[in-house]
Amino acid sequence: MCGICGIVNIDGRPVESDVLRGMTASLAHRGPDAEGTFYRPRRGSEDGPAIGLGHRRLAVIDLSANAAQPMANDSQTLWIVFNGEIYNFKELRDRLEKDGGSRFRSSSDTEVVFRLYEKYGEQCVEQLDGMFAFAVWDQRRRQLFLARDRTGKKPLYYVKTAASFLFASEVKALLRHPEVNAGLSLEALPYYFAFGYPPPGQTFYRSIEQLPPAHTMVVTAEGRMECRRYWDLDFTRGRANRPSLEEATEEVRRLVTEAVRKRLVADVPLGAFLSGGVDSSIVVGIMSRLQDKPVKTFSLGFTGDPEFDETPYARQVASHFGTEHTEFIVEPKAIDLIESIVRRYDGPFGDSSAIPTSIVSQLTRQHVTVALNGDGGDEVFAGYLRFQACLAAERLPSGVSRAAASLLGAFPEPTGYYHRLRRAQRFFAGASYPLFERLKRWVAIFDDDLTRLLRSDMFQSMEFSEMGFSQSVLEKTSSYSPLSKLLYVNFMTYLPEDLLVKVDRATMAYGLEGRSPFLDHRLMEYVAGLPDQFKVRWGTNKFILKKAFEDLLPESILHRNKRGFGVPLGAWFRKELREYVQDLLLAPKACSHEYLEPAYVTTLVRDHMQGFRDNGPRLWALLAFEVWLRLMKQEATGARVSA
Repeated sequence: MCGICGIVNIDGRPVESDVLRGMTASLAHRGPDAEGTFYRPRRGSEDGPAIGLGHRRLAVIDLSANAAQPMANDSQTLWIVFNGEIYNFKELRDRLEKDGGSRFRSSSDTEVVFRLYEKYGEQCVEQLDGMFAFAVWDQRRRQLFLARDRTGKKPLYYVKTAASFLFASEVKALLRHPEVNAGLSLEALPYYFAFGYPPPGQTFYRSIEQLPPAHTMVVTAEGRMECRRYWDLDFTRGRANRPSLEEATEEVRRLVTEAVRKRLVADVPLGAFLSGGVDSSIVVGIMSRLQDKPVKTFSLGFTGDPEFDETPYARQVASHFGTEHTEFIVEPKAIDLIESIVRRYDGPFGDSSAIPTSIVSQLTRQHVTVALNGDGGDEVFAGYLRFQACLAAERLPSGVSRAAASLLGAFPEPTGYYHRLRRAQRFFAGASYPLFERLKRWVAIFDDDLTRLLRSDMFQSMEFSEMGFSQSVLEKTSSYSPLSKLLYVNFMTYLPEDLLVKVDRATMAYGLEGRSPFLDHRLMEYVAGLPDQFKVRWGTNKFILKKAFEDLLPESILHRNKRGFGVPLGAWFRKELREYVQDLLLAPKACSHEYLEPAYVTTLVRDHMQGFRDNGPRLWALLAFEVWLRLMKQEATGARVSA
């Protein structure tokens, strides 16, 4: 796992070493073990662009200098910088040695990717099983080749300027280049306040974009960019020959077990995040059966609201499997992390679970270098409550939904985040809408009141009512069942833009590699083709996953209610952090006043503090935005954010 960056000067100007070193240094947290750079000047008018590649290394496979990057072939006509892990690299290496006569200088997976590109060119990515983002400078073709893994676990951002093409693992590296326009993207703000992240493929900066998951890009010597999608998740696959429930259960168990097994290969200490939920518990259970030594497990709890503390469940699982368990308890002072989180994510991040994910990553890194997790289980096996809610509403007459919404709306909204009445109000408020609008309302931070939040004089030309999931994504699902529609849209939006960004930035901030067995592409492909009733059955989500491992987990864990990795912001904001929230958001010179309606922000803060409703997630989104704006203004002076 590493950090990569590069500069392609189309006009032939030499790459400035100070600039490339600065970009590379900004990624040091992603690769604390080593640094490398490569420069290739333009040698003539027909020689192509001037090239600079930077790499920060987190050594996980082959810890020797032989695996150092940037890495070149024998003739030095190909250079690669690679970020990620390839789980089938040994099989690929054996095949390349046997069939192609490739000779290897290291035992790293990076060199396998390199040799695979030598033999197959741009199609090499289709043979890779893993998480990755990489760039290859191909002097023979005079082109740069970029690639990103199927789900987007590893990031890759880029900028095209008048005379250069730049890429990097994180936005902060691109911002170190003097030609990059760091101006704020107004188009991203409504999307952020609706969903918690910028539109897919975009960032909070006007000029910076990201290569989509499962895509490759070729940048020619003239600066022309050509993108290609090499993989997609198909929910119609396998319809003609559906397995029985027993056959599918056996195959799911085999595929999940194999996905965990592949992710245990490392030359450094390895452990697992353990929340006490079904997904992470299954991963830990499989690890305990595949390893001779006790699994090192790590979990996080919270003070302030017992509804958010899952440590008793994690403790139970740890005891059941005999793990070497470490537990951390988070207090409200964790909000002090907000400035570092905003810096880490290169902008506001609307998912407050970035707080516990960052803390558990930091503390876990003190014990291991690689940590497996349960991420993706809900995405693959339909584990989220919103999926069940959207499907249940399909069967309700719209008149009943509207009547129930009106009746329940007469009651004050409970302050407890998981309160049944609060969930019922939320369910019926959107139940009468079409499927995708229903999903949008279920996941939105701000929805109907978005126009009240954003200043009308600045955003009046934007169509908020049409903002949501892209038309191309919706069209892809036209022949899908309602559940498959929900799963695919979630796969294309929330998974790569929220969940995977959160985990990548939190883990890599401390040089910790996170691995997600449930996002194994063979497992995802198989489960996508299974009948809906194998995923949600008799009101039970993740039905086939639970059935496949019912002999592995304690009964109390197997059938416990789903809880997200949330933070008790509601309680914290009303108590210990009350003054912090008010000072930051209600300050007369708050930076966010330029974009948001101060009166409505005041209403949101007041209603939360007085207990009229739980605005915890909304206030977090506002806080992250305000801190980001202050950081942008104060960065030149080096001042810290203060209220």
